[in-house]
Amino acid sequence: PPRVTPHVPLDAVVSVPAAELDEHEGLDEASLREHEEVTKVKNVAEVQLGRHRMEAWYFSPLPREMTREGPFDVLYVCEYTFTFYRTRRELLGWQRKLPSDARHPPGNEIYRRHNLSMFEMDGSEERTYCQNLCYIAKLFLDHKTLYFDVDPFLFYVLCEHDSRGFHPVGYYSKEKYSDVGFNLACILTFPSYQRKGYGRFLISFSYELSRKEERVGSPEKPMSEPLSLMGF
Repeated sequence: PPRVTPHVPLDAVVSVPAAELDEHEGLDEASLREHEEVTKVKNVAEVQLGRHRMEAWYFSPLPREMTREGPFDVLYVCEYTFTFYRTRRELLGWQRKLPSDARHPPGNEIYRRHNLSMFEMDGSEERTYCQNLCYIAKLFLDHKTLYFDVDPFLFYVLCEHDSRGFHPVGYYSKEKYSDVGFNLACILTFPSYQRKGYGRFLISFSYELSRKEERVGSPEKPMSEPLSLMGF
């Protein structure tokens, strides 16, 4: 079973005022041209994550060995480990090997309320999971640079849970040590769970956690995507 640490007492989701941010803030003209050239062709059409199939929005630099056979019509992703496969058969074969008590993210469960749980993991300790999460997240994030050197980051994965296990709805990451006090480096709610308030929940949770740690934090700019500021 997941390791449980004392829960963060987040009894209510507090609305966070949305900032006006330029989607491509921080990119000079040359960087913007390079970004558009590299990412103009999607390499994945759709993503199957748990019971949800979602259209991929952007290019993701998946490992070369995964793309030798060309683009994916559907990328099959294990919702428990974020390993990904070209066929549903491969995915089901992997999941059949998973113990029943491993159907949750790694790391510590730091929050649970009703059917929601939050897991915290250190990128240097759960490197494969966090790197895979970044690959999948990039399919739904535009210019945001995702650092596949995940060691300097902490990751927080929000899940809905039921009798079948824990199902990721979104996540955020933050630097372990930020000289400027950023409490958010990247944030995403998966499309199948958007417009349910999870985006605001993730933002509010990050601020509440910073308050508990007696740190004054703010999001890194630009944020992962404008939608993160719209409450999904």
